[in-house]
Amino acid sequence: MAATHHLDISLTMDDIGWHFLNFGEPGLVGETETGLRELGLGDIANYFAEARAIVSPLKPEIKEADDYYDCLESRGLMSKISELTDEASATRPLLDGSPIYAAWIKYARLHPENVFAS
Repeated sequence: MAATHHLDISLTMDDIGWHFLNFGEPGLVGETETGLRELGLGDIANYFAEARAIVSPLKPEIKEADDYYDCLESRGLMSKISELTDEASATRPLLDGSPIYAAWIKYARLHPENVFAS
C-alpha cells in the first residue's frame, strides 16, 4: 500500500501517465496496483492499469520531459491520459483532495490488524 503514496504525488504534481516515467519499475508498478486494490480503490487501479498500457510501450521513445507530451500528443493519447488523471483524482472518498490517503484511513479503520502490530 505504501507504493500508492507515489501515485498520489504524481496525480497532484503531474498526471497518471507521467507517474510511469518517475516510478515505472515493474515491481513498484505491480505493488502500486495491488495496493490500490487492497485499499478498495478498484476504479483508480483500473485507470492506473489503463495508463500503464498506454505509456509503458512508449517509454523507450521518451528520453526527455518534452518527449513525453510530444510522443503522446502525436498519437492522440494525451487527452486519454488527461481523462484518466481526472477520473483518478475525482474518485471518492476524498480527504483534502486525496482519494488515496482517504482510502488509507478507511482501510486502517476497517483492518487495524493489517496496519498496527499486535
